[in-house]
Amino acid sequence: MPDTLNDNTKDGSVIPVRFTRLYMTLLIILAVLLTVGQGLTQWRLRAVQDELWIIRYSALQRHQSQQIVKQVLQLADASEQANFSENVAALRQVFPVFERYHLQSRQGKVDNPKVYIVNSDTVQRLYEAIRPQFDAFRRSAHRLMQLQTFDETKTPEVQASIKLMLANEKPFLEEMDGIVREYTTELRAKLTRLQSIELYLYIFTVIVLIGIGFLIFRPAARKLKQTFAQLVEAESQTTAANKKLLNANRTLKETRQKLFEATKLQYQQEIDDQKSRTSYLIAGQEEERKRLSRDLHDGLGQMLTAIKLQIEGLEASLTRAAATDQVGSAPYAKNLKTLKSLVTQTIQETRTISNNLMPTVLSDFGIIPAIKMLAEQDRSDSFDVTFETNFSSDMPRLNRNVEIMLYRVTQEAVSNAVKHAKPSHIHIELNERGNSLQLLVSDDGKGFQIPRKKQEHGAAKQKPEINGDTTDPSELRPPSQGLHNMQERTKLLNGKFKLQSAFGKGTKIQVSIPYKSHFAPHDTY
Repeated sequence: MPDTLNDNTKDGSVIPVRFTRLYMTLLIILAVLLTVGQGLTQWRLRAVQDELWIIRYSALQRHQSQQIVKQVLQLADASEQANFSENVAALRQVFPVFERYHLQSRQGKVDNPKVYIVNSDTVQRLYEAIRPQFDAFRRSAHRLMQLQTFDETKTPEVQASIKLMLANEKPFLEEMDGIVREYTTELRAKLTRLQSIELYLYIFTVIVLIGIGFLIFRPAARKLKQTFAQLVEAESQTTAANKKLLNANRTLKETRQKLFEATKLQYQQEIDDQKSRTSYLIAGQEEERKRLSRDLHDGLGQMLTAIKLQIEGLEASLTRAAATDQVGSAPYAKNLKTLKSLVTQTIQETRTISNNLMPTVLSDFGIIPAIKMLAEQDRSDSFDVTFETNFSSDMPRLNRNVEIMLYRVTQEAVSNAVKHAKPSHIHIELNERGNSLQLLVSDDGKGFQIPRKKQEHGAAKQKPEINGDTTDPSELRPPSQGLHNMQERTKLLNGKFKLQSAFGKGTKIQVSIPYKSHFAPHDTY
């Protein structure tokens, strides 16, 4: 078969086109043979099962006929007179079943299970031959089933029915044996034909398999040997090329690693530069706050205090003048009292602004007293501010930048809660845990929805409801600039910033920074 192995050289295919077509043809033939054989076998097996049910029902009639004759003999037996009613009832129960089985098997069907076959001409002739015996059985049985008392069995009519049934018992059994034998013979013939068909299908299938071996696998093996030889030669060439590629790949990896290291160093340098700039900016901001706080305290505060003292002196003079002259001094005393109250409020506000810019307690005593004072100052009748810490009194001062960061984050968090959340309780915790410092500021206020990084454009804005009251969404937005400032301050010290909040569940801000690395001699503010 030289044409079978002609390659399709036009498209460079490895497997020959004719080889593929032949393989598919033989494979389809084999599949058809197996399918036909399996289908034929299953069909014939179902037919055999149906015929077995008919044979079973036919053979059962022999036993039933004998049982009917036995019941009839017991009806006529004087010793069974006491059981006459039971024998009649048994006859009435057995004969209808016998009658139904005979009539159904004569038609080639069974009710349970539903089975139907076509009786052969021979079987139909045998059933026609047995019809007189069956009719005699039926007439005698119907007459005997009408008996009411034992005395009726002695009548000539009943005796004739009994004799008629006994006379037809043996011929009926012989005819039924012939029918069962004919059913069995026909079934064996069908099974023999099925075996012959299965044998022919098996032989043809073996021939197809031999053809596949000679026409497909043998040429394929020869072709595979040639292909393996070519593959071995190509493998040696590929090995040499792979060595070159490995060397080039190794060089490329080294170059890429160097480029990655350089890029990483550059990126880290940019991050460090950005941190330095931000650190310098915050440091400059703190210095400016310090200078402004000192100017407010030393300059404006002292001048306001001097004005207050002058007003108090003037007030005392007017009081003494009022003792001698009661007319004309009262209006001036009222104005001086109002002016004195305004100056006192101005002094108090100046001290508050100065303390917020740079609290002296933070510079003099450290972060713990500063946060305690912050909690006491922000506490009011509408909400409570509490502070807890596990710092001991003999613990050394933290680094100046760490204390400023902790104080500013606490100050910003408490301020945001007071302005936006309307809480009833604000809790502050500063604890040492392992190798880190953890600051926690939580409140039980309104809370807010933390914005997602990506939101659908044009989404409908709805007013959220908390405890049944509609709340303006602007009141529930996070103070973005304040959060940004807290995050940036935390990043500068390589810390972690975590924010948790939800509508109606309050807000929790947690800051964690490395602990051991920040204990150092405290710098002077």
